[in-house]
Amino acid sequence: MPWAPARAIVVVMLTFVLCGLGMAADQAPVKWQRAHATFYGGADASGTMGGACGYDNLYTAGYGTRTAALSSVLFNDGASCGQCYKIACDRKLADPAFCKPGVTVTITATNLCPPNDALPNDNGRWCNPPRQHFDMAQPAWEKIGVYKGGIIPIMYQRVPCVKKGGVRFKIVGRDYFNLVIVMNVAAAGSIKSMDVMTSDSNDWFPMSRNWGANWQSPVLLTGKALSFRLTDTYGQTVVFNKIMPGGWTFGQTFASKLQFK
Repeated sequence: MPWAPARAIVVVMLTFVLCGLGMAADQAPVKWQRAHATFYGGADASGTMGGACGYDNLYTAGYGTRTAALSSVLFNDGASCGQCYKIACDRKLADPAFCKPGVTVTITATNLCPPNDALPNDNGRWCNPPRQHFDMAQPAWEKIGVYKGGIIPIMYQRVPCVKKGGVRFKIVGRDYFNLVIVMNVAAAGSIKSMDVMTSDSNDWFPMSRNWGANWQSPVLLTGKALSFRLTDTYGQTVVFNKIMPGGWTFGQTFASKLQFK
């Protein structure tokens, strides 16, 4: 039929247009959102150690002093642990005396800023739902704000994490209650799902988030070499084959050479 080639050309052209729109959507810049920020932990951030993600010593875990505790809305029951956010003082809303304009700082989510129903949302408990709030480590906060300000309006956006070295795994717990802490995750920063394979099996067993960045095993891990399969919240999957040898002990940390991109 004489019109078939013309229709085929139209179909091809529409396919390219739709693909182009899809690519444009994927590459669209992340919009800035408004929130507020306070600080805690002291000038050396020593008071930020530990926290609701379970990273313990943030210096040795690879997070340093550029971290923040998120309000419960942002924390998402620990699913946001390890995510990175670029933060700037909101010049349109901030008092100019307490805002450092033209400067941004990138932080990693390592803790929860808990709500307190005994105080109002706009007077003392900035982390009450539904507020989006960052309680930043003091050194990070002072990159964008002046100490005397205490609390400032900010603009923020989630950004890919940049980390040195590979993903790290720390095993804690006891013989029949095994937890693995996943640290130093680049790209998405946060883990969506995690599976474990032991040296005496060819099967992957799904692990569950116990709290923060702590993942619980459904099978006994003691005395076995361990492999992990991680999928981050961007959807990328990486397999860490026998990252823990059979002679591991509780409290040990193992650094891989693999990293999310």
